[in-house]
Amino acid sequence: MKSYVNRANSGVNLPALRGHNAALVLDLLRAAGEEGISRLELAERTGLTPQAVSKITARLRAEGLAAEAGRRASTGGKPRTVLRLVPEAGHAVGLHLDRDELRAVLVDLTGTVVAERRAPLDFGAGAEAVVEAAAGEVRGLLAGRGEGAAPGPGGVGVALPGPLDHAEGVLRRVTGFPEWDGFPLRDALAGRLGLPVVVDKDTNAAALGLALAGDDASGSFAYLHLGTGLGAGLVLGGALHRGARTGAGEFGHQVLRLDGPLCECGDRGCVEALCLAAVARGDLDEAARVLGTAAGNLVGLLDVDRVLLGGRTVFAAPELFVRGVGAVVAERVRRGGGGAEVPVALASGGARGVAEGAAQLVLAPLFGRADAAPPANRTGRDLD
Repeated sequence: MKSYVNRANSGVNLPALRGHNAALVLDLLRAAGEEGISRLELAERTGLTPQAVSKITARLRAEGLAAEAGRRASTGGKPRTVLRLVPEAGHAVGLHLDRDELRAVLVDLTGTVVAERRAPLDFGAGAEAVVEAAAGEVRGLLAGRGEGAAPGPGGVGVALPGPLDHAEGVLRRVTGFPEWDGFPLRDALAGRLGLPVVVDKDTNAAALGLALAGDDASGSFAYLHLGTGLGAGLVLGGALHRGARTGAGEFGHQVLRLDGPLCECGDRGCVEALCLAAVARGDLDEAARVLGTAAGNLVGLLDVDRVLLGGRTVFAAPELFVRGVGAVVAERVRRGGGGAEVPVALASGGARGVAEGAAQLVLAPLFGRADAAPPANRTGRDLD
C-alpha cells in the first residue's frame, strides 16, 4: 500500500485525508440515488482499496449517513450489497438576502428543498436589523420542521449582493449601500444562531448550485443574474471562479458607454445602470440588447461554453431575454470567427435558485465539491 508521509514537513494531515476519501464516497452515494452503489464500484471509481472503502462505509453507516439499499446480482460469486445515501440524515439552510426580499430554504443532503420561507427585507435598514430578520427566519424555518436548533451536520449558507470577502465573511461596499462596508456578516449571524455560517455573493452561490445540478458541471459557463442589480457567477473548467479577492463576476459594473448615466458605484455607463434604466421605463427589448452586449464581451474574453440567465427581471419575461441576449451573443460569436455556437438559456432553479445555491455552500464541502471540481479529477488516496 502506498505511503503518503510528507518528508518535507512533520507529517501528512491524516484526518484531512480521511475526510477527503469519505467525501469522495459520499458524493458517489449521492449521485447513485435510491438505486445505490456497491462497495466494489465505490473502490473502482475512487481508486481506493476495497478495505479502505469498507472502513469508510462502515463509519458512514454508523453515523447514519449511509444505509443498505438491497442486493444486486453479480457476474460471479454472491450478490453484492449496495449502499445509498440517507438524505434526511442532515440538512442545511440556504439564505438569499436581496435588497428588498429574504428567501430561506431548508434542504436535505441531496439538495432537495423540504421547507421554505419568504419575507420582505429592507437592506437599507442597517446591518443589525437585517441580521435580526435573517436570524428570525432561519429559526422559524428550523422550528417549523421540528429540526431543533441545528440543521444536521451543515449550517447556514448566505448569499447576497457583493462585493464581499468570501473567506472572512465580510461585506464590502455593496452598490447603493455604503454603510455595509466592512460589516462582519458571517460572525454576526453565527453569533445569533449558534451555527456555522458561510457567506458568498448571490451569483456565486447560484452558479455553484447550477454546476452541482449538472449545468455544464465539467465545462465553463457564465450565470448572469438580473434582478434588483446585475452580476455574474463564473464556472470555469468545472470549478467556481471567485478570483483572488472574491472579486470575479462584478459583471454589472463594466462600462459600456463612457458618457452614460451615473451608476450607484460612482462610474458612468455601467451595464447595470443601463439595464435597470431600460427596465424602469418598460423597454425590456433594450434591456436584453444591453445585457446581450455585455454578455458578448464576457464570451469574447473568457470563451465560455454557454450563458445562463436568471434573476427576477429575467424570470418575468424569460423568452424575451433568452431570445434578445442570445441574438446579440450569436452575432458577436459570428463576427469573432468562432466556429461553435454559444447557447443562451434560462437557468434552472427559478426564483429560489440563489437560496438553493446558498445551501450548497454548506453541503458541497461535505461531498468534496466546494468549488464544483469535475468528478473525473477526484480520486482517493489510501492510508497506511
